[in-house]
Amino acid sequence: MWYKIMRNKPIVALIYDFDGTLSPGNMQEFGFIQAIGKSPQEFWTESDNIAFGQDASNILSYMKLMFDEARKADIKLRREDFRTFGASVELFKGVTEWFGLINEYGKERGVKVEHYINSSGLAEMIEGTAIGKEFKRIFACSFIYNEEGEAEWPGVAVDYTAKTQFLFKINKGILSVRDNKKVNESQAEDNKRIPFPHMIYFGDGETDVPCMKIVKMFGGNSIAVYNPEIKKKVNVAKKLLRQQRVNFITPADYTKDSRTYQVVCAIIDKIKADWALNRLSKL
Repeated sequence: MWYKIMRNKPIVALIYDFDGTLSPGNMQEFGFIQAIGKSPQEFWTESDNIAFGQDASNILSYMKLMFDEARKADIKLRREDFRTFGASVELFKGVTEWFGLINEYGKERGVKVEHYINSSGLAEMIEGTAIGKEFKRIFACSFIYNEEGEAEWPGVAVDYTAKTQFLFKINKGILSVRDNKKVNESQAEDNKRIPFPHMIYFGDGETDVPCMKIVKMFGGNSIAVYNPEIKKKVNVAKKLLRQQRVNFITPADYTKDSRTYQVVCAIIDKIKADWALNRLSKL
């Protein structure tokens, strides 16, 4: 079915990091950390200490700390609890309306737009946000749950290099996190569901560099999004552009009048034009 869709119209994948890209902070800072009686600085310092002390993954360290601190505070961590915390996560200006705007623009141009999350945050919390239902797939960290429905062990841990695997899964139309067979099978470029030139990757920092670079290197577009109120974030975005890690930088504003909207619409126009020319060349 998807093969026919691709033949009739191009599919464009908008792939987003979450923390710092769609939201102004780390998702744990919008309710969970307060619930365990700590400040964000205390939580992240303890998480870093675990990682440094054990020479461990920063991602697994924060997941362990969430688990341990919730247990101490007698807070249950079920899927619905994570989603409840997710409902409190703040989003940048225009994010809630963004998906409808871009979907409509794509429809008007004869382009199918799909949205994906590629994040080191928690999938269950993202599902609970105001935009949780906008994504075709949320690739992010998650827990394994016991028979009582409570988190008991990390199920998926996504660090900045692990994120790159999901680009290739999106490329081939694979939505399973577990799959490690189909993603490695050889496939003709014409049979890949979403070619890399049809991808737009959104990230906010240096941990997004591997994904930004891969998308850009294979002909797609990478956008560094920054919070204009934080000078450090502005400087990071400028550095990424200067080092040619990204194609564009934009303030974290997703309204219809924003530079982000203008850039993405222009990219969609170019993808559609290139797709149409490619079809004409084969007639």
